[in-house]
Amino acid sequence: MTSIGGAEMVDWNLAVATATRLVRPGPEISREEARAVVAELRRHAKASEEHVRLFTRMIPEGTEPEDTPVLVVDRAGWIKANVAGFRELLRPLLAKMESRRSGGPGGAVLGAVGGKVTGVELGMLLSFLASRVLGQYETFAPATRELPAAPNGGGRLLLVAPNIVHVERELDVDPHDFRLWVALHEETHRTQFTGVPWLRDHLQGEIQTFLDETDVDPMTFLERLREAAQSLSGAGRPEGEKGEDGGRSLVDVVQTPAQREVLGRLTAVMSLLEGHADFVMDGVGPEVVGSVSEIREKFQRRRAQGAGRLDQALRKLL
Repeated sequence: MTSIGGAEMVDWNLAVATATRLVRPGPEISREEARAVVAELRRHAKASEEHVRLFTRMIPEGTEPEDTPVLVVDRAGWIKANVAGFRELLRPLLAKMESRRSGGPGGAVLGAVGGKVTGVELGMLLSFLASRVLGQYETFAPATRELPAAPNGGGRLLLVAPNIVHVERELDVDPHDFRLWVALHEETHRTQFTGVPWLRDHLQGEIQTFLDETDVDPMTFLERLREAAQSLSGAGRPEGEKGEDGGRSLVDVVQTPAQREVLGRLTAVMSLLEGHADFVMDGVGPEVVGSVSEIREKFQRRRAQGAGRLDQALRKLL
């Protein structure tokens, strides 16, 4: 996995290596139990297709459910998948930043260490996220030999087995119900994109418009990435110190009026998709997930308690 166009704005290999090295180990589990968990998650992913279709009455168009790979991965697998996604998504932006770096005052510094530093900082951020994400539907996932994706940009569905086991134990809920509950959520996201054919292109167009309007100084990008990583480890500026930019996020720094409009639309769509997925995973009901009310109550409590550091880090990055 080389850098984009040889530009070395981000050393993607180093990002993977750093995140894999720093990510916390998963819960203690025997090999036999791990195999059983993986097999069960795959069964639940398959069963979720029918449950979601019946509840939402949304019928996939073009891409059949069996065309979408379901990958049950560990934390290292999630890291590799998301680095591949970041690389594809940020390709136009990083190419633009590279052209600025070449002629800008920070060119010498970034030319010497930029790719390595950004690779390490991105790896630190991903190592934190890799132990918290339960699953995701990768809408814009590029297909690779290790990470297949559906044809015609159909994406792939990831379930992160060690994180699911960790949370079900932490919440002390029925593990079989919890695994199905998570699978229902991610299958709903898959159904949203395959059942609404224009949605993927719409989001991709909005993201491209936002990136086209972005004019980020490479040093600013590097600083925001560093602050995001430091906020997860408790390092960085002393409490209350906000720096010369007043503690603004990268989005605050780079937004043009056009970008604000795009970001507002993106936020609205993503909030709708996430809320709909939450509604479906609960709405399928106790006939399918017997302890759904208990799971939702405990999960919401955990989400509220753990949102602080993650939100802080993502705001500093974004």
